[in-house]
Amino acid sequence: MSTKPRTPTRLAPRLLVAREVLRALLDLARLPWRLLEYWATRDAERAELLEDLTAVPELAPDVAALALPARPLRVFVACAEASGEIHAVNLVTALREVARAAGAPAPEVVGLGGPALAAAGVRVVGDPVSRSAMGFASVLGALPFYLGLVTRAARELKHGGHDLFLPVDSPALHVPLAHVARACAVRAVHFVTPQYWGWAPWRVGGYARAVDLALSILPFEPAWFARRGVRVAHVGHPLLDELGPPPPIAARAEVRRVVVLPGSRRGVIRRNLPTMLRALEAARAPGEALEVVVAQRDPTHRALLEGLLAELGATERVRLACGDLDAVLDASDLALSVSGTILVHLLHRRLPAVVVYRAEHARQMWMARELLTAPWFSSVNLLAGRELYPEFLFRDPAPAGDLVQAVSRGLHDAAWRADVREGLDAALARLGPAGATRRAALAALRPWSGAPRP
Repeated sequence: MSTKPRTPTRLAPRLLVAREVLRALLDLARLPWRLLEYWATRDAERAELLEDLTAVPELAPDVAALALPARPLRVFVACAEASGEIHAVNLVTALREVARAAGAPAPEVVGLGGPALAAAGVRVVGDPVSRSAMGFASVLGALPFYLGLVTRAARELKHGGHDLFLPVDSPALHVPLAHVARACAVRAVHFVTPQYWGWAPWRVGGYARAVDLALSILPFEPAWFARRGVRVAHVGHPLLDELGPPPPIAARAEVRRVVVLPGSRRGVIRRNLPTMLRALEAARAPGEALEVVVAQRDPTHRALLEGLLAELGATERVRLACGDLDAVLDASDLALSVSGTILVHLLHRRLPAVVVYRAEHARQMWMARELLTAPWFSSVNLLAGRELYPEFLFRDPAPAGDLVQAVSRGLHDAAWRADVREGLDAALARLGPAGATRRAALAALRPWSGAPRP
């Protein structure tokens, strides 16, 4: 089956971008009314999400006969930050492998991304990944860069003859571009659905209008999105493709090594590392033999981490490991971690952990208190349906007593650690099998398969 024909817009790329800016301004103007509506229905939203947390979705099916055109498909791939770029590179590889297996020419891929995407043979027309890694002084300061980026992407979507727009994660950038793509008669398939179920559920209406298909990675997402009119296919978590089979658990009766994971962004590291190390120092027993390792995958953060450890007077008690994060995690008995993708790595190893996240400003705390629909902010707890990982979201002061107590339990309560590992086994099983990236590629190309669309 070919894609349903659309009539491309006659609007120029700059006008398409202007329309998205106007859409964003109108959404901002409607925000007070949407907040009132949300607060009136928040209890029902939370109850519904709790029910969805137990859902068991069907995986997107394999495609037995993929009949691609004799010409190369033209695909526009987009990613906005480093974690999304990893998935985008793997997705491009999967698209090429699927095309080769179907006896079709490799797709011609253009996109937004960083050096890794360019190294994968993608013609990159803009680099939000490197910009994201630099950070921003203000939203207004970043606006000219992103308007230029979106305009270049809109020009490519308008005039490039693309068959498919395939963005990865980062809805703030990619939902407006999906609107542009659809206006240009380009099919929009979004890989990694937004976490609207966790906060700002009112944004899902615009999302449903922007994408032809959403590819979900967490098992409770398909039911939530489908109920709100989003066409969704569940492909599973792409990190499982990189992590491989879960390693065997080599649990020791006592904790010998604690790994501290303060985040991958400079601001997050500065805010969280001091609190984490102070809590760990307060929780350890006098004279307790304990190796503490601050771990970071990105070696460019070494100087920052060394400076913070020196400021805290912790250089003699703490070892710094930059680079081989997997080896450090495999040899650890307990983790003290910020929230984020890193928790999936801990889940994969069934490693007990305490989750700490110090908010940057009071607005984040207000949003967490008033807008968070999910009962927990840690992905592992959502998968488990209970608080396996004690989690602490705070600004100042830190919840010293409760946090120290949670870390102390992690250090000294073997029964608690065993219970957590058992819960992690069940949560990991809910993520499903590896192969998410290939399923995503097949779902995106399904309109050319001769099978009904998802």
